[in-house]
Amino acid sequence: MKLDAAIDAFLAHLAVERGLAAATVEAYGRDLARLAESLGERDVRALDANALRAHVDALERRGLAASTRARALSALAQLLAWLRAERVLDCDPLADLARPKRGRKVPKVLSAEEAEALVRAPDESDVGLRDRAILELMYAAGLRVSELVTLRLADLELASRSCRVQGKGRRERLALFGDPAARALERWLAEVRPRWAHGAEAPEVFTSARGRRLTRQAVWYRIRAYGRALGIAHKLTPHVLRHSFATHLLEGGADLRVVQEMLGHADIGTTEIYTHVSRSRLHDLVNRRHPRGDARNAGRGSGDPLASRPS
Repeated sequence: MKLDAAIDAFLAHLAVERGLAAATVEAYGRDLARLAESLGERDVRALDANALRAHVDALERRGLAASTRARALSALAQLLAWLRAERVLDCDPLADLARPKRGRKVPKVLSAEEAEALVRAPDESDVGLRDRAILELMYAAGLRVSELVTLRLADLELASRSCRVQGKGRRERLALFGDPAARALERWLAEVRPRWAHGAEAPEVFTSARGRRLTRQAVWYRIRAYGRALGIAHKLTPHVLRHSFATHLLEGGADLRVVQEMLGHADIGTTEIYTHVSRSRLHDLVNRRHPRGDARNAGRGSGDPLASRPS
């Protein structure tokens, strides 16, 4: 089997049999395209350690970050595992190949005060009522932007303060939210959405003024605009709200397994990054408040909700 044909068949397997999201399959495709570019047209049985080492060297010569090279090798490893499962390959040519170490980036998060200011930023206009409901729900339930825009009315239960969302890999979970999000949703659904839907049976909770499903790009634009208006320095994205949701839960004493379940992470290792966020914020607090703290860091972390708590 030629390499290009093997990659196409593997991507079809990911989409059809494993049911991965289209964006995830596209990401695999981009990483494996680099493999095809490095190795050209050859039979997959010719993929030995020397050929793969040449591929890794080619990625490094292109100046790609270690994290990008590690992700490309992860995609390659899964391709090779699938080829072995299909009995196209008998062994793993990656077994003796050293892999670049992948650094873990600590995600950006809002302080509790910044999050509170953000959800209160929309005005009382029709668009403002919709945006308030979006911000309240995303922060309260830790939704991904893709989960938010595909959320259907049938999956929303205001009485129980919950909604059923479909996350990555088509995994469903129950997301919970509190009274502020429920009140914002009630106003949006009662006062604005019926007029915007124009009588059409649009299934999604959030729509544009024309009654169409809201796009991810529109949500990104609205959130970033509110962030700029509030003077939030770092780049604000929908995922920052999700990061803030998880971090604030852990800082409030939530169990890591509970946060994993609420975020819909298949692997708890993905959730553990938020423990690093909490520790870094605690370091900032110690540096600012303790007599033996690092005075050079006294200006960092302003707005941290921990700073106002008694020690």
